[in-house]
Amino acid sequence: MNAVGLDAIGPAHHFTNINLGCEPFGTGFMLPRIVICLIIAIAGAMAAATAEARPRHQINPIPFSHSPCSVLDRGPCTPYFCSVFNHGPCIPEIDYPYGENLQLTVESVPPQDAAEKYKKPDHDLNTIGDLFAALRSCWTPPPADNAREGMQMSVRFSFKRSGEMIGAPRMTYFTEGASADTRATYLKAINASLDACLPMKFTGDLGGALAGRPIMIRYVDNRELEKQSGTP
Repeated sequence: MNAVGLDAIGPAHHFTNINLGCEPFGTGFMLPRIVICLIIAIAGAMAAATAEARPRHQINPIPFSHSPCSVLDRGPCTPYFCSVFNHGPCIPEIDYPYGENLQLTVESVPPQDAAEKYKKPDHDLNTIGDLFAALRSCWTPPPADNAREGMQMSVRFSFKRSGEMIGAPRMTYFTEGASADTRATYLKAINASLDACLPMKFTGDLGGALAGRPIMIRYVDNRELEKQSGTP
């Protein structure tokens, strides 16, 4: 011991038993820590395995009109909506076959590569393709003498489940500069063409899916009227 009453061995002797938190106090303290770490690691591995093994929801390709949801369903049904409780990304299923607004273009002279699409189906209409083909086949443009080359006109209407039309078609567009007589001529031809095809023969599924949905048709008179009228 030196003059000030401290041990002469040095400071290292006095701090030998001080624990700074980096080393365990002994085997009795270290064992519980090891057990806790193992439990946490095992729990984490089990949770990761469960997340990987969880089946992902597969998109149902069948339209919801043919596979409706029910309160008795044990899992998600079509249409399926994402939720904040999903354990991962999900894809909302959309009723692709039937949109809110069905749009169709009908030309007076069908393109050569689309001639089949202008033939009326020989069976009840069961798809959108059948409906569009029937509507294309219905079109009879006005006579060349009363027509205007390049004239375009759009109408909008809806069908009942029975295949009948809900009200008269409403004109929504016509070629800029077309006279009132020309507009009246084409609208009359459109109404006459559609009336000649009514009622549409829908299957039960298609009739239920289309009932009340807006349908818009753009008629394009792409005939070369000068040649038809004999004008040089």
